[in-house]
Amino acid sequence: MLPIVRVGRCREASSSSRPLEARPAAHSRRLSAMSVFSPFPWVTYGLDAWQRSVLFLDVLRQRGNAFLEREDDPLRHVLTFGFEMVMDGRNLPRPVNYWIARVAPPDGAPPTDPLARPFIVIDPRAGHGPGIGGFKADSEIGVALQAGYPCYFVGFRPDPEPGQTIEDVVRAIVAFVEEVGRLHGDAEGKPVAIGNCQAGWALLMAAAIRPEAFGPLMVAGSPLSYWAGVPGKAPMRYLGGLLGGSWLTAMTGDLGGGRFDGAWLVSNFESGNPANTYWTKQYEVWADVDKAADRYLGFEKWWGGHVRLNAEEMQFIVDQLFVGNRLATGELTFSDGTRVDLRAIRSPIIVFCSEGDDITPPAQALSWVTDLYENLDDLRTHGQTIVYSVHGSIGHLGIFVSGGVAKKEHNEFATNMDMIDVLPPGLYEAVLHPAQQHARPELAGSEWLVSMEARGFQELAQHGGTDREDEKRFAAVRRLSETNLGLYRQFARPMVRAMATPPLTWAFEQLHPARLSYTLFSDRNPAMAWVRWAAELARSNRQPVTEDNPGRTAERQVSEVITRMLESYGRQRDELAERFFQAFYGSPAVQALTGVAAATAPLRARPGQSPEHQRFIELATAGLRAAMTEGGVPEALIRALIWARLPAAGVDERSFAVIRRVRAAVGRDALSLADFKRAVRWQFLMLLLDERRALETLSDLLPNDPEARAEALAVVRSVVEATGAVPDDIARRMQEIERIFVGGPVIGSASLAVRRIRPAPRTA
Repeated sequence: MLPIVRVGRCREASSSSRPLEARPAAHSRRLSAMSVFSPFPWVTYGLDAWQRSVLFLDVLRQRGNAFLEREDDPLRHVLTFGFEMVMDGRNLPRPVNYWIARVAPPDGAPPTDPLARPFIVIDPRAGHGPGIGGFKADSEIGVALQAGYPCYFVGFRPDPEPGQTIEDVVRAIVAFVEEVGRLHGDAEGKPVAIGNCQAGWALLMAAAIRPEAFGPLMVAGSPLSYWAGVPGKAPMRYLGGLLGGSWLTAMTGDLGGGRFDGAWLVSNFESGNPANTYWTKQYEVWADVDKAADRYLGFEKWWGGHVRLNAEEMQFIVDQLFVGNRLATGELTFSDGTRVDLRAIRSPIIVFCSEGDDITPPAQALSWVTDLYENLDDLRTHGQTIVYSVHGSIGHLGIFVSGGVAKKEHNEFATNMDMIDVLPPGLYEAVLHPAQQHARPELAGSEWLVSMEARGFQELAQHGGTDREDEKRFAAVRRLSETNLGLYRQFARPMVRAMATPPLTWAFEQLHPARLSYTLFSDRNPAMAWVRWAAELARSNRQPVTEDNPGRTAERQVSEVITRMLESYGRQRDELAERFFQAFYGSPAVQALTGVAAATAPLRARPGQSPEHQRFIELATAGLRAAMTEGGVPEALIRALIWARLPAAGVDERSFAVIRRVRAAVGRDALSLADFKRAVRWQFLMLLLDERRALETLSDLLPNDPEARAEALAVVRSVVEATGAVPDDIARRMQEIERIFVGGPVIGSASLAVRRIRPAPRTA
């Protein structure tokens, strides 16, 4: 066949002396048709496809061998950074399998600032091993190290300690953070803690029971309000109801001999995207096996590092959080009576989520705010600062790995933690803009300028939540789950536990499909013995084809068809599941049987205003009024700046950069970050309580020296003008501030009013 092809080409070339690109279009089409139907390109494609198949099998073999090697790894982490163990949770009064280590900066990283607040990254224990937060140089750990912060990592061993509970894990996180705070006692500010996915809710629980130990908290891709969602999206929130509640979790733990295999959680994640799980992920490696193998093996090292939980831990997670949804409503109580109320947190909370995340959609990451707080004033009276950022497309894992897609968000959060820490109480959205498009870009910390823009609860509602009908359906699920779990424990558990002998438990674990997908392709399987030498032969004789080969074109077309079919199957499955869930749990019969139809009390308890909190508000209000004339120039500057910037409904890092310079000029000892933060919050609340009196008493805080007053006014002006052109409403306020600072009276304004800073009455 080879000579025939060559003769054809020679004859065609001799028929015309014109160059190929100058020949008629019909002639070019004939050549294209000949290349498709000529046997030579298909022969070369067949050889290439066979070689790629052998090499892909070898990749799977290496993947399986790495899986078996890691089964004996006592830490099973995938960190790409060196580290030194600081505390081992096994030595705590209530032992846990968690540990914390200090991460060593990589070569080329800037030196660590000894006075910088430390960062602590906590990875999720959701079926995989630890390390995803430091999996790449651009991950959360890498970004913090590049910013010069000391960095710590909280990981866990593959197997839990006997008797370990979620309560023990939460208290271990508290112990770790306290130890880091002790090691960095001279740092300006408490440690920043980052919780990824399920580590996010554990972190917030820890901060709720020991708020004084924590600095700013960042929860990335963390589900906190488990019933929330948007119709047609977030299908995983229906899973508990479709399985009849948590009885299956209990049975799985019993079959595991008191331990819950994380491979089940991994399978659950994989089932959400059948196109990627069953085809795309493997096809992309096979299609580009010469380049994609290393990246695939690196990711599978983490994805296949299955870990285990105690059955009691998993039962707590499903009953109290996934099905019960008790964290977002203040109903969660530990066994010793400690109430886990997220409103007790005093540190700023940064929520990072994405519209492209199917595992933790924005509704589940954000709706806890409106579940806990009645309105914005309610949030403010609790002294809470919440900052959120919603990425437009990044997937669940990309939130933690960063890897360029979310790098700018992680970088801006890391470098602006001090600004976030001193924001007045309220709700803000972190918005990133190209710095060069704004005035004074040199004040931005990078090519991106971050601004904290004030938001209301109506903006959160745009990302989804729950309506009255959803509340009734999920309340029916919770009650049905409790009934089914009771029936299982009473009638089936004794028999299941009797069956769960050690040999059966071992076989049950080893034969899990997620685990078999690794071990079947390892060297442990005799059928894979030929793959190693065949792959070496294929590499030494590799003959890849070009991308325009007709076989490669047909291959991509087939792949696209398979991908679309699996995506269509996934959509139809999710739509059917949603319709069934809504019809079944919304039916009058099910709601009557579960007691939802006859319920007179709210279906989901929402935190009420305790008498203690009401008394706190009354005392705080009296204290604020009395303190309006107390203080000096720092308090006057802060009050004037907050009032001048109120119409802007936010702040960006340019203004904070000037404030940072002012603090550096007067000295950190003169006004510590903690004192500065406290002053900002109190001055903001004073303005919120009684704006007129706060301005009338502003002059009392200033010295009588005209020169000192002029210097203070210059500071206010430099901060206000740091963002460039001053809007008219802020300019008018600056004129009034200038009159106050030079000793003039406060000009009356209809906007200056007295407010009672207390939440509106709650409705059922």
